[in-house]
Parts: sequence; structure tokens; C-alpha cells
Amino acid sequence: MEYEASRTMPAESRIVFDIAADVAAMNQWLPEEVRVHEVAPGLAEAAGSLVDVREERDGMLLGAPERLRLEWGSRDGPDYTGWLQVTDQGAGTSEVVVHLSFRGHRPSGEDAGPNRDVMQRMLEDSLERLAEEVGRRVTQPGS
Repeated sequence: MEYEASRTMPAESRIVFDIAADVAAMNQWLPEEVRVHEVAPGLAEAAGSLVDVREERDGMLLGAPERLRLEWGSRDGPDYTGWLQVTDQGAGTSEVVVHLSFRGHRPSGEDAGPNRDVMQRMLEDSLERLAEEVGRRVTQPGS
């Protein structure tokens, strides 16, 4: 099952990527079920559960600043992967696309229904919180 959401951000792509990749600030915008901590520069570990996947899953997060991209996945295998890509849109704005892929155990047994809607809403809400964080940092430098 695949999920994807996008959102225009109120800043240039480099600024947005730096905020999105700031592991210390990820809990400001990620779903509350996901917890992230840095293990080395550009590499983080994550744990959490999504929708009806109740067990905790450990994952790794890797930043690719030169491509303005974050990639992550499950430590247990390729059943869960995702990425976040930032691109310039001009006039001081950018776009963030976040994509999740579930193979094997999925957060929903069907392609439609409430769990799919919940997952999609979770992505959209996360991007909304990221946009708020970007807006706050752009208007209040140093915060």
C-alpha cells in the first residue's frame, strides 16, 4: 500500500529541508506515535506504531542534504519505507512531498476505508505542522 501527500511551504527548499531534517525538532511535526533520535550526523533511529500496526517498529532515518531528501525504513526488512523530498517552487516557496510504502503487513487490510483515510490524514497533518514550524522559524529567526 502506498500513501503520499504534498504541501507548499513558506520558505525556500534549503531552509525547509534543514528544518525537516533537524532531528531535535522532528517531534514538533511528526505524528506523536513516532519518536526519533539521532545516532550519528545524518543518521537517526525511529520507533513507533502507525494506525492499526500496534507493535513498535524500529527504523532508520538517513538524510541526503545534497538532494534535499530524507529516506527511512524498517530495520526488520523492506516491509516499510518512506521518503520526504523538498523542491523549490519559486518566489521563496517550496514543496514537500512525503511518501510511505507498506509491503507485507499493512496499516489497513484494504485499499479503502477508515484506516487508509486515517493514514492519509496523518500525513497531511504532519505536513501542516511542518509548515507551521517553517513559518515560525522564518518569521522568528533563531527559534
